[in-house]
Amino acid sequence: MAEDVRVGARFVIPGAELRERFSRSSGPGGQGVNTTDSRVELSFDVAGSAVIPPALKERITARLGTRLVGGVLTIAASEYRSQLMNRDAARERLAEVLAKASAPPPAKRRPTKPSRGSKERRLAAKKRRSDVKRGRGGRYDD
Repeated sequence: MAEDVRVGARFVIPGAELRERFSRSSGPGGQGVNTTDSRVELSFDVAGSAVIPPALKERITARLGTRLVGGVLTIAASEYRSQLMNRDAARERLAEVLAKASAPPPAKRRPTKPSRGSKERRLAAKKRRSDVKRGRGGRYDD
């Protein structure tokens, strides 16, 4: 019944590892809002998943620490009036969150030295500023 969710090129979450819960959406929608369970809560057990490699699992749990409850990530979608569209939106959002959390950290910055020209420009600007202030005059001038 549940389709697989592809998380970038890293891994695919089988539909069997996803849990869906449906409830009534809040907000406008006419009389249908009172009868249709269009809100979708999609849960995925990150800590207990067999498809995520251990190194990635560690990175994901560290980055999503505040969003995980007992190792489970829950995504809610209720922006559409259709349950099917909310299911698709929740799956897309889950894939997006997991892709972002599993992305490798950015490369370390290599420190660089200021160029000779930039040093000269900085000193010239300081000299100009100093001359401006000295030229203002005041009662404490020498």
